[in-house]
Amino acid sequence: MRSSSKKKFVKRVKNGIPWIGHLVNDVNVAGDLNIEDMNLRLNTKDKSLCLICRGSRLLCGKNRCPALLKLYSFLNIKKKISTNNIIGSSPPSIFVGRIGYPYVYAGPLVPPILGDTSIFDDPERWLNRDFEEIIGFRTNLIRGKFRVNVKKPYENRLYNRTLEIALSKDPTYTDVHFRKKPNENFLFDDIIQPMGPSGILEKMNVGSTKTDSRIDKVYGDTDLKAKNSILDLYLRDVPVSKIQRVFSFGVLGQKKQRRMVPTRWSITAIDSIISRWLIEERIKGKKKINDYQVHEFSFLGNRFIILLIPSAWKYEWMEAWYPKTTFKKTN
Repeated sequence: MRSSSKKKFVKRVKNGIPWIGHLVNDVNVAGDLNIEDMNLRLNTKDKSLCLICRGSRLLCGKNRCPALLKLYSFLNIKKKISTNNIIGSSPPSIFVGRIGYPYVYAGPLVPPILGDTSIFDDPERWLNRDFEEIIGFRTNLIRGKFRVNVKKPYENRLYNRTLEIALSKDPTYTDVHFRKKPNENFLFDDIIQPMGPSGILEKMNVGSTKTDSRIDKVYGDTDLKAKNSILDLYLRDVPVSKIQRVFSFGVLGQKKQRRMVPTRWSITAIDSIISRWLIEERIKGKKKINDYQVHEFSFLGNRFIILLIPSAWKYEWMEAWYPKTTFKKTN
């Protein structure tokens, strides 16, 4: 490409994405952000700091822009996807959407990487990991989608294949074939969690799997209520994120009541069930403490301060967004 053509190309890309156009200084960056190949969208629902900062002034107080880190990670995974066929090891991981409920999109999350990818969807192991690593884990997971009725998911031929992944104990060899190359839409937003590309599944093959015996036990018990299944897994030291996964895919509870649950709702439901049980069984009725205690923990810009006061059980939760933090909104 001649020098004059390069300049015109860079200028066209910069004009097409004005909110981060100031970062596009050469043809290589412009090529990665080519507006003709990608759909870069900006969330303008809120008066976000991102709209003012655009990754250059670091108004959120971070030493690197979290939103731009998501973009760079997304561009990195985009380069690894050249066809509509992907082979990789699912962590294992699945995702169930909520739009259109009870008819939703569900499917496996598969990185274009073979081997031990378990940490990609294992938030319990993300402590002490930095923003860039965690964003990389999320954007590497390519989402395959097929439409299902949450009450009768087995009617879709891809459901049973994905179920093998949902129940698997270890990363699972997965060969997925999309209707067309996974989309390259990127939402430039400071709230929504990082996500990799996604696409409609045509077919998929899954390698041999080994089901966690603790999960297999409650999966096979079709008379056990979902709440009891969840607590059974928790008391057997199954990570909460795995409980959320299998609950989401509709494999817990009494047979006639089993149904898929959107991932977002599943996370809330599992947290609620387990925390309520802990309060009733592990906290209420216990001996009162005889002193005041302050506990503190910080991670990725979040600061938690817990004040324990001698008293019968009760609690109050307060949240605050400090100036120049990632989630602080302008007025």
